[in-house]
Amino acid sequence: MTPDKERDFDDLLVMLKEIRGFDFSGYKRTTLERRIARRLEFLKLRDHAEYRDYLELEPEEFNELFDSLLINVTGFFRDPAAWQSLRANVVRGLVAGKPADQGIRIWSAGCATGEEAYTLAMILAAEMGDEEFTRRVKIYATDLDEQALQVARAAVYTERQVAGVPAEFLETCFERSESGYGFRRDLRRRVIFGRNDLTRDAPISRVDLVSARNTLMYFTTETQLNVVRRFHFALSDPGHLFLGRAEMLLNQSDTFEPVDLRMRIFRKKGGTTSFAGLASRSAQPVAGGPRPAGELHVAALASSPIAHIVLDTEGRLALLNARAEALFNLHPRDLGRPFQDFELSYRPVELRSVIEQARAEVRAVELREVLWHRPGEPQPGVFDIVVLPLRDGAGRLLGVGVNFHEVTRFRRLRDDLQRANRALEPAYEELQQISDALKARESEASEAAPGHQA
Repeated sequence: MTPDKERDFDDLLVMLKEIRGFDFSGYKRTTLERRIARRLEFLKLRDHAEYRDYLELEPEEFNELFDSLLINVTGFFRDPAAWQSLRANVVRGLVAGKPADQGIRIWSAGCATGEEAYTLAMILAAEMGDEEFTRRVKIYATDLDEQALQVARAAVYTERQVAGVPAEFLETCFERSESGYGFRRDLRRRVIFGRNDLTRDAPISRVDLVSARNTLMYFTTETQLNVVRRFHFALSDPGHLFLGRAEMLLNQSDTFEPVDLRMRIFRKKGGTTSFAGLASRSAQPVAGGPRPAGELHVAALASSPIAHIVLDTEGRLALLNARAEALFNLHPRDLGRPFQDFELSYRPVELRSVIEQARAEVRAVELREVLWHRPGEPQPGVFDIVVLPLRDGAGRLLGVGVNFHEVTRFRRLRDDLQRANRALEPAYEELQQISDALKARESEASEAAPGHQA
């Protein structure tokens, strides 16, 4: 796009946010451009400025545009093998492991017209029995598209839409009527639909499972990381995350571990990041040098691949390991000096204010993907930094630990994957459209066949 066209496109996005409350700033720009271009071509409009005028004159076009942009492609039991794995590897253990007097909370994020949320309901009801399900389970289903949510709340689907539902579930969980197949009312009451912007709104809390299939793939890399962090916060411990086959968690090894990688099922790692936990267990800060803590603790800290420093309560450098010495040009003779005297206190990132925040709030503070241009290296390194207060058994503050976890390799792998996904994205979307069209034709042909029962 030319600069003028870029401005017109940005103005259109601002209009969508101001008039309808849809903020697409976290979505992949190339995807938005392609899908809006299709609307322009369909309407025979020349540019985005002309399209803005058209939207003002024809407000109904907003609905067509959002249907295109929000990509509400879903279905019951979509990708059956993945749902079988979820049932075997997560749902059964969840049902068996929860005490009978405790509820089960599920979050279906990006639920579109509800098929995914109701699929979760069917699986849980089958594992627990209807009575236990209606007593203990709540499924929170959220989406950005209010029109899609209205369809989900009505819970009435056509014969074509329920084609993927196994026969036993179609018989036990749906009620046939003239208007279609309605999901059973008693089961439906346990599914709560609401509008939620994954990039901005507060996440549902204390859930046992987050299902967000084919939702992350349309966000930018930065937005994906932000949303995944929200999912991690939302999940109880233990908790599970269920993604789509085209999605992957890179640079999240400290927060999630795979249960079934091929089916994109992950388990939350409990507590804070593993490297933060290492610091709180290993470091015992004192001014002038490390307090004797046993040879094993000292050796573990010294040899750790994670750069680690400790400040005492006066803000002086009290402890550092070999990795920190090598990365930040520090030396044991620097022990006892005020941290603010070191370049590290403000480069690659302003740490002094973060340290004060951790001390004042008595909690760990995390900084993600901090770039550091090291002398003599052509590309910057990337670090996740955790600042956490260190306390003794009585809760008294001993000092502050700072961990520098290098994630350069994961960042580059993720960027390579993002580039590959961008290259494949147009083909994937076209293939999905062709697949949906073929399914629709097969259904229409089946309905028109002689002897078909309406």
